[in-house]
Amino acid sequence: MNRLNLITLGTRDIVKAYKFYKDLGFDTSIRGTESNPFIIFFRNEGSRIALYPIDELAKDINHDNPPAISNTFPGITLAYNAKSMEEVDEVIKKAAAAGATIQKEPKTTDWGGYGGYFTDLDGYYWEVAYGEDWEFDESNMLVINDQ
Repeated sequence: MNRLNLITLGTRDIVKAYKFYKDLGFDTSIRGTESNPFIIFFRNEGSRIALYPIDELAKDINHDNPPAISNTFPGITLAYNAKSMEEVDEVIKKAAAAGATIQKEPKTTDWGGYGGYFTDLDGYYWEVAYGEDWEFDESNMLVINDQ
């Protein structure tokens, strides 16, 4: 088990979440209609993301005793690895224009890179970061080298 194929984000309003991510530039595939989607998949490079109603996601985990849904930090972040500091700034601005809450304006990081954070409409934390020595493969995935 050496890969992650899909990240599913439970959303409180799948129609608004769809518009938010569409405004960020994600290419999507809808099961259902734009006004009444069942699930939305993103055709992004590398890993895949899906949006699914959060109450249905909780029931999918355990129909008889679904996990509690809360607005607290879930202990997970999603990351967009940029290829320049300018791209970090552009993505953060685009996220704000789409309705994101900027949690941390882009700045030099403790690890020597450059990045910031925003939360989407459902409170999921996204890191947008750049590292000077980062390399990307043919699928635009960050290459992780042993150090």
